[in-house]
Amino acid sequence: MPVVKLIVEYDGTRYVGWQVQPNGPSIQAELERALATLRKVEGRVTAAGRTDAGVHARGQVVSFPEERPLPLTAYVKGMNALLPDDVAVRAASIEPDGFDARRSALGKRYVYTIEHLETRAPLTRQRAWQLFGRLDVAGMRAGAVHLVGHHDFAAFQAADCASEHAVRDVRRLELVELAGGQIQIFVEATAFVKHMIRHLVGTPVEVGQGRREPAWVAEVLASRDRTKAGRTAPPQGLCLDEVFY
Repeated sequence: MPVVKLIVEYDGTRYVGWQVQPNGPSIQAELERALATLRKVEGRVTAAGRTDAGVHARGQVVSFPEERPLPLTAYVKGMNALLPDDVAVRAASIEPDGFDARRSALGKRYVYTIEHLETRAPLTRQRAWQLFGRLDVAGMRAGAVHLVGHHDFAAFQAADCASEHAVRDVRRLELVELAGGQIQIFVEATAFVKHMIRHLVGTPVEVGQGRREPAWVAEVLASRDRTKAGRTAPPQGLCLDEVFY
């Protein structure tokens, strides 16, 4: 059976996350509601990543089987006419039988945005982690280098994570400085455990604020103990940028 693949962008500020939950609106529920109206039949969709409450996406991938696919413009323009303003289908394609947005993925790239400022900036507060005072970006880079490669990331895993293990391959962890005191942290990996990126960001920030030395990051990784890592970075700075197939 053919499979429809959607590229979805959303501002996660007012959502409880990707997955349908009883305690508030979700991205999944909005997409399934729009799709049911468009197709005249209800159905479930699969996403490449289950983003948390407040997390954004530029390149979320969603898939669902479709025995008789509609014209691709219907999945873009038609669904966008039915979706709220903070969710949009950016592109649609038909994939072969067996394609699955989550299981077929070879990796993902997330971007985390930090702003180190003298005062708060209201216009970007829902898109970045705002920290006050200067950060030692060189020290953060020196610490982050220890996190690239094939490791057990148990120290960066949420306590309630359901994964069998935390061994993952981080291909890239790069800090890029932009104008206006903004730092973007690019993280690419084959897969992630729950809250892993937000912990990977929060730990080098301890170095950037002068609380720890860069070598401490390697000690945290080796410990496999979440209590030894830095704070969990807040969700609003995180964005699912691209999924690789």
